[in-house]
Amino acid sequence: MDRPAIIEDTPEEWRVTATATPFRGNKTSVRTDDVVMPDGSVVRRDYQVHPGSVAVLALDGDGRVVVLRQYRHPVRQKLWEIPAGLLDVPGENPLHAAQRELYEETHVKAEDWRVLIDVYTTPGGCDEAVRIFLARELSDAEGERFDVSEEEADMELARVPLTDLVRGALAGELHNNCLVVGVLAAATALAGEGFDALRPADAPWPARPFDA
Repeated sequence: MDRPAIIEDTPEEWRVTATATPFRGNKTSVRTDDVVMPDGSVVRRDYQVHPGSVAVLALDGDGRVVVLRQYRHPVRQKLWEIPAGLLDVPGENPLHAAQRELYEETHVKAEDWRVLIDVYTTPGGCDEAVRIFLARELSDAEGERFDVSEEEADMELARVPLTDLVRGALAGELHNNCLVVGVLAAATALAGEGFDALRPADAPWPARPFDA
């Protein structure tokens, strides 16, 4: 089997003969599409429609990542995570959303921002796209702390060495998608061309186009 000339995801949209939305939730919904397959057959596909998310791997000058521990009811676990949140406003600039989430969840700000990695979390059953930023040159945010509620009221904050998080991910001790993808991407970038070779914070994001 030969290697393809270009290894790159490409846009494509198969014909949909019927669509319905049997469930609408507070932030997401479920869509049912009848999709025409290459052989002409029609197959029904159910998937979650998601507004998209941003996450922040905030790395301090000592090589530690700002993490939080939060209860996640669907998996019945408290997970160590990096700050993250939904793109609540259509067309919202993802950098602005990431800066807001870092402030609200950790009361930290950063001077240097870059795109670390873009992913689809579960493309077989959900259209959620996540942009994970790398934030550096950290300092405490000014002003009052954001008033948290619900699961966030029980959050724990910590700063953990990047190397410890990589080890924990590979050992099967850490499971949050954004944390695992983020720390492995950061370690790979650090071992390669370095963080300065990462895309700028305002790099285009075709999965979730945004305003400047």
